[in-house]
Amino acid sequence: MKYLFLTFLATLTLMANEGKLIIDAKKFEANDEKGISVFTGNVKLKKEKDRLNSDRLDVYMSAKSSTKKRTPLKYVATGKVTFEIISQDKHYEGKGDKVIYYPSKQQYEIYGNGFIKEKIEDRKIYGNIIYINQVTGEAKVSGTDNKPVRFIINIEDKNEKKADK
Repeated sequence: MKYLFLTFLATLTLMANEGKLIIDAKKFEANDEKGISVFTGNVKLKKEKDRLNSDRLDVYMSAKSSTKKRTPLKYVATGKVTFEIISQDKHYEGKGDKVIYYPSKQQYEIYGNGFIKEKIEDRKIYGNIIYINQVTGEAKVSGTDNKPVRFIINIEDKNEKKADK
């Protein structure tokens, strides 16, 4: 139990260095040896303006070191995952069956029934697998035979603008 509590404190302390992170859940477990913290039951993560809700959230930490603090390597959210991400010039909402976030790469992977809406430009993407890297701006989306990739964007028609004037 002592190790469980210490891992929990280490997890929260290290995440706090990235900005204030709050995780609410019905249950918490940690394995210090494996460097994993598991939150289950109505999980709600908040970091600044960003939000993530899921049934389960696994937080994988870097290896123990006498010279460095542990840092989060990967977040894996599963079960009815919804999220909202707000950056300086983008505002995303989305969902999927499983969402993986790699903080050092600022990379998101969404698996199963993926959906992302970029609210400012009103763009929507649907796909079975969605990959987004916030650093490089790279995005990849894969569909299936039954559910192809769908991209929806509102395009302003210049002829309609002239007719409005």
